[in-house]
Amino acid sequence: MVTCADLIPFCLKKNSIKIAIACIIILCAFLFTSNSAASKNVVLATTLPKPIKAKETASFVVKHFPINTTKNVRHKLDSLLIRANKRQDFHGSVLVAKNGKILYDSQIGFADFRKKVLLNKKSLFQLASVSKQFTAAAIMLLKEQNKLQLSDSVTAYYPNFPYKNVTIKNLLNHTAGLPKYFWVAEHKWNQQKAPSNSEMMDLLASSNVLRFFKPGHGFDYSNTNYMVLASIVEKISGISFSNFLKDNIFDPLQMKNSYVYSFEKDSIKKNQLDGYRLYKGWRHLKIRSTVNDAIVGDKNVYTTAEDLFKWTNGLNSEKILTKESVNLMYAKGETISGRKVPYGLGFRIDSEENNSVYHRGRWNGFSTALTKYLDDDLVVIILEHTSYRDIKSLNTKIKDIVTDNFIL
Repeated sequence: MVTCADLIPFCLKKNSIKIAIACIIILCAFLFTSNSAASKNVVLATTLPKPIKAKETASFVVKHFPINTTKNVRHKLDSLLIRANKRQDFHGSVLVAKNGKILYDSQIGFADFRKKVLLNKKSLFQLASVSKQFTAAAIMLLKEQNKLQLSDSVTAYYPNFPYKNVTIKNLLNHTAGLPKYFWVAEHKWNQQKAPSNSEMMDLLASSNVLRFFKPGHGFDYSNTNYMVLASIVEKISGISFSNFLKDNIFDPLQMKNSYVYSFEKDSIKKNQLDGYRLYKGWRHLKIRSTVNDAIVGDKNVYTTAEDLFKWTNGLNSEKILTKESVNLMYAKGETISGRKVPYGLGFRIDSEENNSVYHRGRWNGFSTALTKYLDDDLVVIILEHTSYRDIKSLNTKIKDIVTDNFIL
């Protein structure tokens, strides 16, 4: 870089002090102006917004209440789980959070009955139908990216889809009237291996199974809807449904113990649980996979209780979707006639009794529930894998214990 000092010898050759001084003043002023302009350019360059990756904006630390503030409520919840384990064969995990912070996180029972391995925080449960909220969120992400509209017809993405005028929103809130793909697979599929989503979409197109009602004319909770939605996610994104959730939800929220599993193509991971049923009141038998187990979107997300808490916390703090999208997921759907249905987008809606959004699931021995009580900012997560049948009652008991015994 040229400085004023570099110019002094040049100016002194003119044999005039005045000329030298004037020369130096003029040139220094010129250089100062040039350097100032350059400095401004540097400042402008550094203040330009940098692209921020989703995982940088969505990451957060899981917070816990101090142990001394939760001692009483933890003791009562421990006693509740011990009774459920002994009397009702509950083998699972329970997490409770209030105001975005965990106040209880515990497991009871066996992960493997033959080896007598106990459940732990890293035990991986199949979410069953609780998986549907991830599928709905994937659709809403694509909507926010302007890659689809909820009013789009399925035939816009699958021209051979045999049920006309079914919109993405019909699928999301179960007003599509589609037949049960379980029945179609069990009666129409003639191969030994279970069908994938794409194969099931082809089978629906060729099976000639009638739908229950015209789209928008009724409400019928259907796993078929969410199988189709996951297929649309794959069609639009160009990647597997598993990779889409990993890239756009699991990784951004640091859900390191979460994934989509299809038994026909995926390997079993460490800590992945089997589902069991009780035989003759004492023996636990593993439940084998069925012809419907390779389908994803309606089920087949595996996770831990803590990861599921990261999900609901991230969803409700706008780390994945906008507030507008979340509110839409939490709003009741409706039929063409205007009748409200008790389902939003991936969530069941209870606006009368508890003002809660929730979902429960049952599949191959797994019984699951995620409930968010909106007025109390209370989250209750229950994951179980031995065909437990009293999730709703257990959820209510947990809420009552926390409400009566935990004071901030």
